[in-house]
Amino acid sequence: MILNEESATKIAESLLQIKAIKLQPANPFNWASGWKSPIYCDNRKSLSYPPVRTFIRQQFVEAINEHFPNAEVIAGVATGGIAHGALVAEAMGLPFAYIRSSTKGHGMQNLIEGDIYKDQNVVVVEDLISTGGSSLKAVDALRANECNVLGMVAIFTYDFELAQNNFKENNCKLITLSDYHSLINVAVDTNYISENDVDSLTEWRKAPHKWEPSSIIK
Repeated sequence: MILNEESATKIAESLLQIKAIKLQPANPFNWASGWKSPIYCDNRKSLSYPPVRTFIRQQFVEAINEHFPNAEVIAGVATGGIAHGALVAEAMGLPFAYIRSSTKGHGMQNLIEGDIYKDQNVVVVEDLISTGGSSLKAVDALRANECNVLGMVAIFTYDFELAQNNFKENNCKLITLSDYHSLINVAVDTNYISENDVDSLTEWRKAPHKWEPSSIIK
């Protein structure tokens, strides 16, 4: 679920303006998974724009205070959630740690960097939710460390049904600041895309693994 419609719209506008998100339904991007995608998203770009970065931090803090008021630790998911998570932890006066995508190959071979203790209440910060797989690996790592994961907050989600099911199956509450639906509405309202693109973009979200751009559908 999104935090609220107003902030979802404002963040979608900002991400389009700074080109953290690009929409190209007729000339899709190729994901590492092999999927064709009409959208490119790199929310790390928001860190280069102080007003955008600050608003995201403020909305994260609001989301955590509203949905996870008992948070004791903020944990960022590497790599996109690290900087945003640290900013949130600083604003809230809470400890911060981050979770690697895999264990270090040397030294202590840590998966979790920073001090998080058994039974502490943790909120996970992520920049982007696609299928939810890599994000939920971070949740698994924290639970393996006997932490109490209250839930996750993220800047943006494609809102795939697969991701929704994955979070439900893993009993992890997810709050996002913006989502695909909000983005498409903003993109149409600002003439970033045409009304004719909406059907294609909607079909991609429903079945990204088999989507083809309308320009090459026979």
